[in-house]
Amino acid sequence: MKLSNSSQITLDKAAVYLSALCAIQCLALPLSMIFLPSVTLLPFSEELFHTLLLFLVIPISAFAMLTGCKKHKNYNIIYYGALGLAILLVSAIYGHDLFGESGEIASTLVGTSVLSFGHIKNQKLCKECCHQPLNG
Repeated sequence: MKLSNSSQITLDKAAVYLSALCAIQCLALPLSMIFLPSVTLLPFSEELFHTLLLFLVIPISAFAMLTGCKKHKNYNIIYYGALGLAILLVSAIYGHDLFGESGEIASTLVGTSVLSFGHIKNQKLCKECCHQPLNG
């Protein structure tokens, strides 16, 4: 499947926004529970929210990374995506048991940062490879 450059950039942006949403939810939920205890009744406070985000983040990120790498031929970017997704998966599945609540939040933030960095690099490489002047 051949994607246009704007579609590729949109996929990378969507993956970054989903990662940011996950990070915001991780940071905002503990603070909101202190100031507004009724927030715990919202669906955002459930682990289901993280699971649903992962089901969106994983395929979008993988597809964006793979199609971007096919365009710019720099396959090192996949390491950022794989590492970021692995950290997010470990955080979501085992984070609370392994690291405690604070450690789970920290590891989720690290995972989203690594993944977002990979997508931003992927966007830049896609823009560079598709906007080079033709010789001849």
